[in-house]
Amino acid sequence: MSKQQLGFSGAIARKFQATQITPLLALLGMLLGVFAVLVTPREEEPQINVTFANVFIPFPGAAAQEVESLVSTPAEQALSEIEGIKHVYSSSMPGMSVLTVQFKVGEDRTDAIVRLYSKIFSKLDWLPPNLGVGQPIVKPKGIDDVPIVSATLWSKDPQMGAYELGRVAHAIESELKRVPGTRDIYTIGAPGRAVKVTIDPQSLAGYGIDLNDLRLALQAGNASRDNIKVTADNREILVQAGVF
Repeated sequence: MSKQQLGFSGAIARKFQATQITPLLALLGMLLGVFAVLVTPREEEPQINVTFANVFIPFPGAAAQEVESLVSTPAEQALSEIEGIKHVYSSSMPGMSVLTVQFKVGEDRTDAIVRLYSKIFSKLDWLPPNLGVGQPIVKPKGIDDVPIVSATLWSKDPQMGAYELGRVAHAIESELKRVPGTRDIYTIGAPGRAVKVTIDPQSLAGYGIDLNDLRLALQAGNASRDNIKVTADNREILVQAGVF
């Protein structure tokens, strides 16, 4: 019977089976592994530099489309020029532009925030002048600002909707903020208040109002105003109506 032909790996394995250096190599590998375990730095809670920041730019009285075209888009282009930037996101809403600036992993937090401030306040000319755009507000964030626990509220009761669950969530939020060691607790997804208009055709006809008049009246009332002064009990309170 012919001897089986071994491949390259098999030939090397056969050589090591017959040599006396194999146990020494195995011992050396084990010692190197123990040495690596002893000298490798270890931390119970390693600090990872993941720096990002939220930039809030107020634009009172402007619609979401105006905020996007006049503030958010130019701001994204300007902030994308910062060294070490990974992503720039923007969210436009009535009266406010919110930009999220994310730096690359490993960027020094202090240097990154300094570059962000320097870029914003040295390039304020990209903001539209004389239109009431406010001063940008920068809120730095880090890895510690990432939520670690998320809870979802739900109910089998068909009579309990999103608004009722939102009220329960806000009550739980108030209680959790009293727990020592908690940092940021907030509720997301809860719907805001809304006014539902139910049309009564007979009443409209009695007052001589058609649907077009009602639509125009609702559009006229669907507005946002800032610095509304309410005076009562020798006190003056500034109120903002909106945002719709």
